[in-house]
Amino acid sequence: MTTEVTTEESGLAALCVLAQQTRELMDAAAVTDVGEDELMAVTAELTALTERLNAVRRATPQPFEIGPGGTVRHLGNAVTGAANPFAPPVVIEAAPEGGVRAEITFRPLHEGPPGLVHGGISAMVLDHLLGQAVAVAGFASMTGTLTIRYRAPVPYGRPLVATAEYTRAEGRKTWADGRIALSDGTPLVEATGLFIVPSAWLGRDPADPAQLTPGDAGWPPPVNGQDG
Repeated sequence: MTTEVTTEESGLAALCVLAQQTRELMDAAAVTDVGEDELMAVTAELTALTERLNAVRRATPQPFEIGPGGTVRHLGNAVTGAANPFAPPVVIEAAPEGGVRAEITFRPLHEGPPGLVHGGISAMVLDHLLGQAVAVAGFASMTGTLTIRYRAPVPYGRPLVATAEYTRAEGRKTWADGRIALSDGTPLVEATGLFIVPSAWLGRDPADPAQLTPGDAGWPPPVNGQDG
Protein backbone atom coordinates (compact mmCIF):
# COMPACT_ATOMS: atom_id res chain seq x y z
CA MET A 1 0.00 0.00 0.00
CA THR A 2 2.93 2.27 0.66
CA THR A 3 5.81 2.41 -1.81
CA GLU A 4 9.36 2.85 -0.62
CA VAL A 5 12.04 4.75 -2.48
CA THR A 6 14.73 2.26 -3.41
CA THR A 7 18.47 2.78 -3.03
CA GLU A 8 18.73 2.74 -6.82
CA GLU A 9 16.60 5.90 -6.98
CA SER A 10 19.30 8.05 -5.45
CA GLY A 11 17.85 11.37 -6.62
CA LEU A 12 14.41 10.68 -5.16
CA ALA A 13 15.94 9.28 -1.98
CA ALA A 14 17.95 12.47 -1.53
CA LEU A 15 14.81 14.54 -2.10
CA CYS A 16 12.97 12.58 0.60
CA VAL A 17 15.86 13.13 3.01
CA LEU A 18 15.72 16.86 2.23
CA ALA A 19 11.95 16.88 2.87
CA GLN A 20 12.44 15.19 6.25
CA GLN A 21 15.13 17.67 7.25
CA THR A 22 12.79 20.47 6.20
CA ARG A 23 10.08 19.04 8.47
CA GLU A 24 12.53 19.14 11.35
CA LEU A 25 13.39 22.73 10.44
CA MET A 26 9.70 23.66 10.39
CA ASP A 27 9.20 22.05 13.80
CA ALA A 28 12.19 23.94 15.16
CA ALA A 29 10.91 27.23 13.74
CA ALA A 30 7.55 26.68 15.43
CA VAL A 31 9.02 26.32 18.93
CA THR A 32 12.40 28.08 18.83
CA ASP A 33 13.18 30.73 21.41
CA VAL A 34 16.63 31.81 20.23
CA GLY A 35 17.50 35.49 20.12
CA GLU A 36 16.87 37.96 17.32
CA ASP A 37 20.46 37.95 16.04
CA GLU A 38 20.41 34.17 15.67
CA LEU A 39 17.01 34.29 13.95
CA MET A 40 18.32 36.80 11.44
CA ALA A 41 21.44 34.73 10.80
CA VAL A 42 19.45 31.56 10.22
CA THR A 43 17.04 33.44 7.96
CA ALA A 44 19.94 34.64 5.81
CA GLU A 45 21.22 31.08 5.47
CA LEU A 46 17.77 29.82 4.55
CA THR A 47 17.39 32.55 1.93
CA ALA A 48 20.59 31.39 0.26
CA LEU A 49 19.51 27.73 0.42
CA THR A 50 16.10 28.58 -1.05
CA GLU A 51 17.77 30.32 -3.98
CA ARG A 52 19.91 27.23 -4.61
CA LEU A 53 16.87 24.94 -4.65
CA ASN A 54 14.97 27.32 -6.93
CA ALA A 55 17.78 27.19 -9.50
CA VAL A 56 16.00 24.25 -11.19
CA ARG A 57 12.25 23.89 -10.64
CA ARG A 58 9.38 21.67 -11.71
CA ALA A 59 5.90 23.07 -12.32
CA THR A 60 4.41 20.80 -9.61
CA PRO A 61 5.54 18.58 -6.71
CA GLN A 62 6.50 14.98 -7.38
CA PRO A 63 3.72 13.50 -9.57
CA PHE A 64 1.91 10.18 -9.54
CA GLU A 65 4.20 7.56 -11.00
CA ILE A 66 4.81 3.85 -11.33
CA GLY A 67 7.36 2.88 -8.71
CA PRO A 68 9.47 -0.29 -8.45
CA GLY A 69 7.31 -3.41 -8.70
CA GLY A 70 4.62 -1.65 -10.73
CA THR A 71 2.91 0.02 -7.77
CA VAL A 72 1.48 3.55 -7.94
CA ARG A 73 2.93 6.15 -5.60
CA HIS A 74 2.68 9.89 -5.03
CA LEU A 75 5.73 11.27 -3.24
CA GLY A 76 4.35 14.80 -3.53
CA ASN A 77 1.07 14.08 -1.70
CA ALA A 78 0.20 16.46 1.15
CA VAL A 79 -0.64 13.60 3.54
CA THR A 80 1.58 10.67 2.60
CA GLY A 81 4.23 12.17 0.33
CA ALA A 82 7.74 11.45 1.62
CA ALA A 83 9.09 14.16 -0.69
CA ASN A 84 6.55 16.77 0.46
CA PRO A 85 7.76 18.68 3.57
CA PHE A 86 4.15 19.61 4.41
CA ALA A 87 3.16 15.94 4.76
CA PRO A 88 3.52 14.38 8.25
CA PRO A 89 4.02 11.94 6.32
CA VAL A 90 1.36 9.36 7.17
CA VAL A 91 2.26 5.73 6.41
CA ILE A 92 -0.89 3.74 5.64
CA GLU A 93 -1.04 -0.05 5.77
CA ALA A 94 -3.73 -2.66 5.23
CA ALA A 95 -5.44 -3.56 8.51
CA PRO A 96 -5.56 -7.30 9.38
CA GLU A 97 -9.30 -7.05 10.04
CA GLY A 98 -9.90 -5.17 6.78
CA GLY A 99 -9.69 -1.52 5.77
CA VAL A 100 -6.61 0.58 6.37
CA ARG A 101 -4.63 1.72 9.39
CA ALA A 102 -1.99 4.32 10.20
CA GLU A 103 -0.06 5.22 13.32
CA ILE A 104 0.29 9.00 13.67
CA THR A 105 2.07 11.35 16.02
CA PHE A 106 1.13 14.94 15.28
CA ARG A 107 3.65 17.69 15.92
CA PRO A 108 3.54 21.21 17.37
CA LEU A 109 3.46 22.42 13.76
CA HIS A 110 -0.10 21.06 13.59
CA GLU A 111 -1.40 23.12 16.50
CA GLY A 112 -4.85 24.70 16.38
CA PRO A 113 -6.21 25.33 19.88
CA PRO A 114 -3.31 25.80 22.31
CA GLY A 115 -1.63 22.45 22.91
CA LEU A 116 -3.96 20.57 20.53
CA VAL A 117 -4.12 19.59 16.87
CA HIS A 118 -6.04 21.82 14.45
CA GLY A 119 -9.37 20.26 13.44
CA GLY A 120 -8.59 20.81 9.77
CA ILE A 121 -5.47 18.68 10.04
CA SER A 122 -7.49 15.81 11.54
CA ALA A 123 -10.05 16.17 8.75
CA MET A 124 -7.34 16.12 6.07
CA VAL A 125 -5.85 12.90 7.41
CA LEU A 126 -9.25 11.22 7.71
CA ASP A 127 -10.27 12.35 4.22
CA HIS A 128 -7.16 10.64 2.89
CA LEU A 129 -7.68 7.45 4.92
CA LEU A 130 -11.33 7.13 3.88
CA GLY A 131 -10.35 7.57 0.25
CA GLN A 132 -7.65 4.94 0.62
CA ALA A 133 -10.13 2.52 2.17
CA VAL A 134 -12.54 2.75 -0.78
CA ALA A 135 -9.66 2.52 -3.24
CA VAL A 136 -8.37 -0.65 -1.58
CA ALA A 137 -11.90 -2.06 -1.83
CA GLY A 138 -11.72 -1.53 -5.60
CA PHE A 139 -13.57 1.80 -5.89
CA ALA A 140 -10.93 4.43 -6.67
CA SER A 141 -12.89 7.68 -6.53
CA MET A 142 -12.97 11.32 -5.49
CA THR A 143 -14.34 12.80 -2.28
CA GLY A 144 -17.94 14.00 -2.65
CA THR A 145 -18.79 14.86 0.95
CA LEU A 146 -16.97 14.50 4.24
CA THR A 147 -18.71 14.58 7.62
CA ILE A 148 -16.52 15.06 10.69
CA ARG A 149 -17.51 14.50 14.33
CA TYR A 150 -15.05 15.85 16.89
CA ARG A 151 -15.47 13.69 19.98
CA ALA A 152 -12.50 14.88 22.06
CA PRO A 153 -9.45 17.14 21.68
CA VAL A 154 -6.63 15.63 19.61
CA PRO A 155 -3.22 15.95 21.29
CA TYR A 156 0.09 16.26 19.52
CA GLY A 157 3.24 14.54 20.66
CA ARG A 158 1.32 11.35 21.55
CA PRO A 159 1.01 8.18 19.43
CA LEU A 160 -2.43 7.93 17.85
CA VAL A 161 -4.09 5.38 15.58
CA ALA A 162 -6.18 6.22 12.51
CA THR A 163 -8.34 3.59 10.81
CA ALA A 164 -10.91 3.52 8.01
CA GLU A 165 -13.00 0.96 6.19
CA TYR A 166 -15.24 0.80 3.12
CA THR A 167 -18.88 0.29 4.11
CA ARG A 168 -21.05 0.12 0.98
CA ALA A 169 -21.46 1.04 -2.69
CA GLU A 170 -24.31 2.17 -4.90
CA GLY A 171 -23.55 2.72 -8.56
CA ARG A 172 -20.70 5.22 -8.82
CA LYS A 173 -21.02 6.13 -5.14
CA THR A 174 -19.14 4.50 -2.27
CA TRP A 175 -19.07 5.19 1.45
CA ALA A 176 -16.45 4.74 4.16
CA ASP A 177 -16.12 5.34 7.89
CA GLY A 178 -12.99 6.24 9.81
CA ARG A 179 -11.62 7.59 13.05
CA ILE A 180 -8.59 8.87 14.91
CA ALA A 181 -8.20 7.38 18.39
CA LEU A 182 -5.81 7.14 21.29
CA SER A 183 -3.65 4.02 21.40
CA ASP A 184 -6.14 2.48 23.87
CA GLY A 185 -8.98 2.89 21.38
CA THR A 186 -10.59 6.01 22.85
CA PRO A 187 -12.15 7.83 19.84
CA LEU A 188 -11.14 11.44 19.26
CA VAL A 189 -12.41 12.22 15.75
CA GLU A 190 -14.83 10.24 13.59
CA ALA A 191 -15.62 10.67 9.90
CA THR A 192 -17.95 9.42 7.20
CA GLY A 193 -17.22 10.06 3.56
CA LEU A 194 -19.12 9.73 0.30
CA PHE A 195 -16.88 9.11 -2.71
CA ILE A 196 -17.81 9.27 -6.40
CA VAL A 197 -16.07 7.64 -9.36
CA PRO A 198 -15.56 10.35 -12.03
CA SER A 199 -17.09 9.44 -15.37
CA ALA A 200 -13.67 9.81 -17.03
CA TRP A 201 -12.38 6.90 -14.92
CA LEU A 202 -15.15 4.44 -15.78
CA GLY A 203 -13.89 1.35 -17.57
CA ARG A 204 -10.29 1.87 -16.50
CA ASP A 205 -8.35 -0.30 -14.10
CA PRO A 206 -6.23 1.71 -11.63
CA ALA A 207 -4.23 -1.45 -10.89
CA ASP A 208 -3.09 -1.68 -14.53
CA PRO A 209 0.10 0.39 -15.05
CA ALA A 210 -0.54 0.43 -18.80
CA GLN A 211 -3.62 2.60 -18.20
CA LEU A 212 -1.84 5.13 -15.99
CA THR A 213 -1.40 8.06 -18.33
CA PRO A 214 -0.90 11.27 -16.31
CA GLY A 215 -2.84 14.23 -17.66
CA ASP A 216 -5.29 12.13 -19.64
CA ALA A 217 -8.81 13.22 -18.59
CA GLY A 218 -7.92 13.28 -14.92
CA TRP A 219 -6.22 9.90 -14.99
CA PRO A 220 -4.69 8.24 -13.04
CA PRO A 221 -6.95 8.17 -9.99
CA PRO A 222 -4.99 9.13 -6.86
CA VAL A 223 -3.69 6.15 -4.89
CA ASN A 224 -5.56 7.48 -1.87
CA GLY A 225 -8.81 7.57 -3.85
CA GLN A 226 -9.33 11.30 -3.41
CA ASP A 227 -8.32 14.59 -4.92
CA GLY A 228 -5.47 15.37 -2.51
